[in-house]
Amino acid sequence: MRAVLPTGALDDATKTLGDISDQFYAGFLAWVLIAVGLYFTIRSRAVQFRLFPEMIRTVFGSRGNAEGGISSFQAFTIGLASRVGTGNIVGVAIAITLGGPGAIFWMWVVALVGMATGFIESTLAQMFKVPAADGSFRGGPAYYITRGLGSRTWGGVFAVVITFVFGFAYEATQANTIAGAVNGVLENHGQEVEPWVIGAVLVALTAPIVFKGIKRVARVAEWMAPIMALIYALLAIVILVLHVDAIPGAFKAIFEGAFGLNATFAGISGGFYAAAINGIKRGLFSNEAGEGSVPNAAATATTSHPVNQGFIQSMGVFVDTIIVCTATALIVMLSGLYDSAANLAGPEATAAADAAKKTLTSDSVAYVLGEWSQYLMALIIFVFAYSSLLGNYTYAEINVDFLRGSRSNHTWLRLMILVATYVGAVASLDFVWNLSDIAMGAMAVINIVAITLLGKWAFGALRDWEAQNRELREGRREEIRFVGKGNPYLPGDLPGDVWAPRGAAAAVAEAPVAQG
Repeated sequence: MRAVLPTGALDDATKTLGDISDQFYAGFLAWVLIAVGLYFTIRSRAVQFRLFPEMIRTVFGSRGNAEGGISSFQAFTIGLASRVGTGNIVGVAIAITLGGPGAIFWMWVVALVGMATGFIESTLAQMFKVPAADGSFRGGPAYYITRGLGSRTWGGVFAVVITFVFGFAYEATQANTIAGAVNGVLENHGQEVEPWVIGAVLVALTAPIVFKGIKRVARVAEWMAPIMALIYALLAIVILVLHVDAIPGAFKAIFEGAFGLNATFAGISGGFYAAAINGIKRGLFSNEAGEGSVPNAAATATTSHPVNQGFIQSMGVFVDTIIVCTATALIVMLSGLYDSAANLAGPEATAAADAAKKTLTSDSVAYVLGEWSQYLMALIIFVFAYSSLLGNYTYAEINVDFLRGSRSNHTWLRLMILVATYVGAVASLDFVWNLSDIAMGAMAVINIVAITLLGKWAFGALRDWEAQNRELREGRREEIRFVGKGNPYLPGDLPGDVWAPRGAAAAVAEAPVAQG
């Protein structure tokens, strides 16, 4: 049987933290993130729609040599590895269970406006990054808060919070999900693996990668993240083809449910409010736009212009929610297994959410394709969670470098990752999960304030890129290359010399990437 943490006082603390988290996200943070996304959409003249083709070209044209650093595509896959995780399988199932099909519409809304936020924060991460000892770069909110806003204190606060969240709490929850997925399949066949065995295997798989540092994580994520997303998308396509006649009805249910027009989901836990809150909360958790996590990966890339990485990470929000989360939603909806849980309240709703967290998506796939597909889903969940575990380590290491210097010893952090991995596999982690949700919310608030104040730098970088792109198309320029000093589109000179004419970015920049 699975080992669990002590009950009693811890149970009360877990419930209290859960209530705080729900109120904080639903009553404040969700709406702030949407408002910020709309603001950035307007100020950037809808960059996520206007320059969407450029985003696609940049992603597929960024696999070049980074001269010893990390390529833009590798940085994209690190961010994708962390984004595309259990939230895309578990989170969507819970959203539909508690909010009805309409929750998916609000996940789409969050993603589409969040693409602008993702563009801004990742562009800023590139602009204020610093060179690292291993030939790559380091950056993210802690760095642009310190270098852009001149506040080392708040940069340090952010770094401490994100190190806890991604260095321990989220690592543990991903390992917990893997253990649950494996035993969920085995229990259906009257078998079970001891949690400590799963924990030991995960530690053995994780240690060789994290002890090689960010570059090794980047090389693994470069193939693992795209493959896992592709396999899952293909699985959804197969299910859609087998049930093509039901697709219009599924989309109709999504749009009707989004505005409370479907009477089936207009009860206590359904209707407009439940659809919006559950869709927004789960969408934000999944795509991470504005939370300040993905910019840590974006900053590591070697690229010729900060906007390139802004394009790439904005596309990451699209892939995560519009593609992967939609695939999950259609799988669940076409099975019809969620109907009995979508209109409950109180303890029954909580129990339904717990059931969705464990098996709803896997059960939906098995219902459509047969019992054999449970094994495939267990493998997909494993890869999703494992790649997130690796991507999360990257964020922690970058912020440890901020706190202790780029040449700091990461042995203690890597050991903490392994401990979190083992603990996650053998323990019930509701307490840590709720605590980390609150910490992530605090992290997001700090980041939102920072990127709003620093947004003018990203807007200036975008104008610079657009001007150079016009010259490139007209034949008056051979490549797009960003310079951070004396740039008329910026509000001032960037600190340091990474983006100086002969700075670190120019010295090791990869070949021109999808410049036109």
